[in-house]
Amino acid sequence: MAEAPLKDAMKGRDVEIEWMPFELRPYPAETLSPKSEKFQQGWTQSIAPLAERFGVKMIMPETDPTPHTHLAHEGFRFAKENGKGNEYVETVLKEFWEQGKDIASIDVLSDTAASIGLNRDEFKKALSERKYEMHHKQALKHAYYDAQITAVPTFFIGNRRVQGLHTQEALERILDEEAAN
Repeated sequence: MAEAPLKDAMKGRDVEIEWMPFELRPYPAETLSPKSEKFQQGWTQSIAPLAERFGVKMIMPETDPTPHTHLAHEGFRFAKENGKGNEYVETVLKEFWEQGKDIASIDVLSDTAASIGLNRDEFKKALSERKYEMHHKQALKHAYYDAQITAVPTFFIGNRRVQGLHTQEALERILDEEAAN
């Protein structure tokens, strides 16, 4: 939901997105069941109405419990090293939120990698061997302790921390203010 207005606000500007890993419930913490009352309430009262407001297609996750995302993040590192980091993130997000795919599955993630032109076998091997595990743990440490991120979404635009959902217009103002500085 946060990406759509940000991308619209970025149009015509010399601005790039740099995705950084963050997990609300990193392994081994339990993730939520989409069948739980807490999840259902959050979905119907917050997520679904906001998705509609921002014009974003989202379906309730089908994987129960919701997947841990460390392997998806480790796959991001592989994709980034191969020049496809942003494309990978956008594809993984769509596959989870629009198609209900299990993004904790190495096979699903390997198919995702192949769909954007990455070598499926090399990608699968990297995830199976946990080649990027330490890099991911360091990225999470940076997010939690150095950047002190506690919520999603969190953007850093110039020197400014921007948390939560914002309209395209609000993000355009922030981009303009930071560009002026």
